[in-house]
Parts: sequence; C-alpha cells; structure tokens
Amino acid sequence: MQLLYLFIAFLVVLCDQGLKYYISHSYMLGQEHTLIAGLLSFTYVKNSGAAWNILTGQMLIFYIISIIAIIACLYFLYNKKYNNPIFKSGIGLVLGGVIGNFIDRLHLKYVIDMIQLDFINFNIFNIADSAITVGIILIFIYLIFFSDKDEK
Repeated sequence: MQLLYLFIAFLVVLCDQGLKYYISHSYMLGQEHTLIAGLLSFTYVKNSGAAWNILTGQMLIFYIISIIAIIACLYFLYNKKYNNPIFKSGIGLVLGGVIGNFIDRLHLKYVIDMIQLDFINFNIFNIADSAITVGIILIFIYLIFFSDKDEK
C-alpha cells in the first residue's frame, strides 16, 4: 500500500519539476503572465530562502532539514502504526514537496517559484510548496479527528 503514497510523492515531484522547467525556460526572471485575471498569475522568481524568503542563502540548513524531513516521511509511510489513508496521503504530499524543492536547492542553489494569487497579497510559491501545505493540513486533520480512533 505504501506504493500508492510513494506514487503520490512521485507525481508531486514530476509536476513540480515539470512546471519549474517550463517556467525557467519560457519566462524571463521577474516576468509575469496572467492566467485568470484577478485570480492567478505565473511570475518567475528565484527564492534562495524558505517561505517569505526567511533564512535567505542558508543552503546547509535547508539541506539538513530536507534530509531529516525525507527520512521522517519515509518512517511514517513504512510504520504500520500509522495506517490511516488521510495521514499517509498527507505524508506522501509532504514527501513529494520536500523532494521537489530539495532537487532545486541541490541543483540550482535556489528554488524556482511561480504561482501568484492575484486576489490576495501573498508570496509567490510553487507546486512543491502547495503539496507540503495540503499535506500538513491532511496530517492535522488526521491528528485532530482520527488519531484517537486509531489508537482504540
């Protein structure tokens, strides 16, 4: 069953890296393209930090955090104690997102971001960031609503 969640992670990495490749080869740095007026745009930016550009240029910290996160995700995927599909889907999304951004950091020394929500003032992000966010939300849903039931 872990193969399903590893496949989810693989799809996240594939989509994330595919879009990053497209953006980096089709857009000039800083170029913006509206997809849905007032809602969604692509803007090509390079992010050498984490969310909101914190810890800019601290690649060693990001390498260590990424490796620890990948190991933790694999532990939870393969641990029989955690067998809830909501939890494991969340772990698969987080794993894919961490790997997607880790590939950029290793290869480029920065992360390519491109998704911009035009209806709110929010940072530009990528598919990997989205997968990590949705994955963490699913993990919290499991912890809040289902973990007690699984323990009984």
